[in-house]
Amino acid sequence: MTDTTPYTAHGDQSVLFAVDCPSRPILDQIADKWSMMALAVLQQPTRFNEIKRRLAGVTQRVLTQTLRRLERNGMITRRVIPTSPIGVEYALTPLGESLLEPFGRLYDWTVEHASTIRAAQADYDAGPGPSRDHGTAQAERAL
Repeated sequence: MTDTTPYTAHGDQSVLFAVDCPSRPILDQIADKWSMMALAVLQQPTRFNEIKRRLAGVTQRVLTQTLRRLERNGMITRRVIPTSPIGVEYALTPLGESLLEPFGRLYDWTVEHASTIRAAQADYDAGPGPSRDHGTAQAERAL
């Protein structure tokens, strides 16, 4: 029998990421960079244009899609504000709020390790290492 467990959490051998595993699309959604950043911005109810201003580089289309997915997954709410022009405000649900603490730890980790990661990237980009020689590349393609 083949081991199909690519990941175990805390030594739990029952964690499987099968093709139809319900966690896969959820992880895909919340691990998306725009989703994580949007959730961080939404610590207070925020209007669409303010979210867009605070997420430098996001397009209106991508932000709209991200917010729709987060709303569909129950992580945020959308409220139409009857102003002229009509405004839309987004806020975290209790489910969305529950992600703030683990996202905060992940953010702290990225800040703490950013220089180490940049150094590793520079070393990798500087030239072929033993894992990137011609023979290894051929072996990887054969898999």
